[in-house]
Amino acid sequence: MSKRAKLLAILLVCAAPIVLGTLAYVFRWAPDAGGNYGELIPPQPLAMPPFDALRGKWVLVSFDAAACDARCERKLYYMRQVRKAQGKDEQRVERLWLLTDAGRPRAEILAAVEGTRIERAEEASARLFPGEHAAHIYLVDPLGNLMLRFPRDPDPSKMLKDVQRLLKYSRFG
Repeated sequence: MSKRAKLLAILLVCAAPIVLGTLAYVFRWAPDAGGNYGELIPPQPLAMPPFDALRGKWVLVSFDAAACDARCERKLYYMRQVRKAQGKDEQRVERLWLLTDAGRPRAEILAAVEGTRIERAEEASARLFPGEHAAHIYLVDPLGNLMLRFPRDPDPSKMLKDVQRLLKYSRFG
């Protein structure tokens, strides 16, 4: 191979990323959606009870009535399992069930969700959560900001991956 061919090959290798990047920009190529399963939402500070008492912890939040139907039970179960699956980081994650009515949960539900904080949802705090509250599980960061919403009927293994990734790279909580 001649010196001129070698120089041309080096020039092509160096110019290829610039040319390909420009083409991707011009034709508006976008990679697949982010690697997260939950929907990132603009951070909302939650500086009110019970969130101020949970600062320093990642908090999985569920809104539901005290009667707790099958969907509610499944959400609470997923929250418990995602927390338990964190292993040594389990203590960095808390669970919060915000009751949307004045009722009292059944004893068997309380036994099943032992360790979950149960509080009454205040109208002011409920307005900060986007979407239909009872349909989603939310995640609050250790600084007290609402940041993530999992879809209706979530896949717990994908929730687990999101929370594990956050705990791995977070210096807080």
